[in-house]
Amino acid sequence: MADLETPAERRRLFTLLSPAYLWLTVAVFLPLSAMLFFSFLTDMPQDAPDWGVTLGNYAEFLTNPTYATLLRKSLTLAFTVTGFCILIGYPCALVLAKSIKGRSREALFLMVILPFWSNSLVRIFSWAIVLRGNGVLERAVNWLLPFDVRLNLMFTTDAVVIGLVHSYLPYVILTSYLALQAVDDDLIDAARSMGASKLTILRRILLPLSLPGLLAGAVLVFVPVVGSFMEPRILGGRMGTYYGTVIEDQFVAVYNWPLGAALSFILLAVVIAILAAASPVLKRAQT
Repeated sequence: MADLETPAERRRLFTLLSPAYLWLTVAVFLPLSAMLFFSFLTDMPQDAPDWGVTLGNYAEFLTNPTYATLLRKSLTLAFTVTGFCILIGYPCALVLAKSIKGRSREALFLMVILPFWSNSLVRIFSWAIVLRGNGVLERAVNWLLPFDVRLNLMFTTDAVVIGLVHSYLPYVILTSYLALQAVDDDLIDAARSMGASKLTILRRILLPLSLPGLLAGAVLVFVPVVGSFMEPRILGGRMGTYYGTVIEDQFVAVYNWPLGAALSFILLAVVIAILAAASPVLKRAQT
């Protein structure tokens, strides 16, 4: 650590980190700064020469209860999808990390990351074919059962949840898998030799030691899902109106960029507040 205090080492460290800082500045901070500037405008400068500065875009969120309702709806969706991803993803990661070896693990791992290799629109429309009335799922169920079943999950909240869980489940599996792989097998063997049951090993050893990876995956799921708009719009239909779809409409359909930018920053502030409230749990998991 003492060597890093020398001017030469500081210059070398700055040289190595400067491309990353430059990329963050150009790709993240400058667009965010521009959006923050737009959120305080009455109109876009290129469209209205008499544009001005106002807080009306933020006041619109406070005076129109629809936005708060949709924000609560999006937060509920994000917590629901994150919960399902944890319930499904962590056991899958546990099996991959501790129960399966060799080519079987490679094949299952390939199936986990397969959604990353396909376009998101392809995944969503594939689910639309599966979930619609008289679709693949409904025909398969009717072929298995002796009586007629009408599922027709398309354009429902359930369809939105299914599509989002399928899209973001790999994040929880991958982060949990890496955390579980770091747990020394000797600890598990020692616990077994002392008579610990599988449930005790999971509760006292595996889950506490892999909790940072699990929470990291949960954050990676929650943050994009709370502002998602593509899956709700395609799979949800009229039921798929969420906070993210309203923001997209402001930019694409209504062309009200100032209001869209203000709604985006309100969502960003809410997500940061939630993560800040959860930070004690995150810090406790890392110790």
